Amino acid sequence: MKAWRVRRPGPMNTRPLEYVTTEVPRPAPGELLVAVRACGVCRTDLHVAEGDLPVHRSGVIPGHEVVAEIVEVGPTAQGGEFAVGDRVGIAWLRYTCGRCKFCGSGNENLCQESRYTGWDADGGYAEFATVPAAYAHPLPDRYSDTELAPLLCAGIIGYRALLRADLPAGGRLGIYGFGGSAHLTAQVALARGAEVHVMTRGDMAKELALALGAASVQGAYDRPPVALDSAILFAPVGDLVLPALESLDRGGTLAVAGIHLSDIPPMNYQRHLFQERQLRSVASNTRADAREFLAFAGRHHLEVTTPQYPLGKADCALADLVEGRISGAAVLLV
Repeated sequence: MKAWRVRRPGPMNTRPLEYVTTEVPRPAPGELLVAVRACGVCRTDLHVAEGDLPVHRSGVIPGHEVVAEIVEVGPTAQGGEFAVGDRVGIAWLRYTCGRCKFCGSGNENLCQESRYTGWDADGGYAEFATVPAAYAHPLPDRYSDTELAPLLCAGIIGYRALLRADLPAGGRLGIYGFGGSAHLTAQVALARGAEVHVMTRGDMAKELALALGAASVQGAYDRPPVALDSAILFAPVGDLVLPALESLDRGGTLAVAGIHLSDIPPMNYQRHLFQERQLRSVASNTRADAREFLAFAGRHHLEVTTPQYPLGKADCALADLVEGRISGAAVLLV
């Protein structure tokens, strides 16, 4: 099969990925073998390729927003909810221990033994992949493969970030950065009656935010026209934490959605945290988050903006992501 591997992590202009021909993987006990139809291009893939995240698997195949068709059900995965020919989704979270205090309390995203697709195990920048059946996701109808792919991380992690932001009913939400995850999260918030204000760079992102119903759009470091009840930082830019906190009303919450963030400058307690403002991180997601979000997507059809690239152009897609040339969420077609 054809696949992309991370040859040597580094900036995209150093060509960290290589396009290879390799063996089709075999499903282990409890796993499914799938033929990849589409795979979303996530900023986390960029962090893996460029070395912002430590290497967990040498030569890993990135990609964790995978829409695929089951071609083989591995030993002991028989009798489950999936069968050969089913369309399924593969997301970021791939394994948790099921025994620790975090797994037992519904917080499996904090499991210290957790493993991730496209980081600890090979992912979807390939023609075939495997996934533990317990971590594969049934997918809602009425979406194409390309529309579904970004839902499997950009959508899911945005949904968890929205929960972490603790947005009150009918509240004012600020979104910092408006890429693949943000453009889906904004629609979820709007469908729930929120007023959304977007701070981002790039004309394409601003136009998309307005088209989706944002109440205001301004530059990444600009102050929104109203005090915010909650905010989510999607851009991996630590400098934005301070203006986002300053834009919060009393008692407001800022959730940082990324797995990687550049350093945050020193804070001033009075300006940034006093009056019970909160700063929260977001660590992956649980399978319950995924099920809730995908069920929501099934009830409320989301407009998914998906620039498309052939599998053989995955390096170009990531380079375009670096340069801010992507509006919405890019998808590889396999």
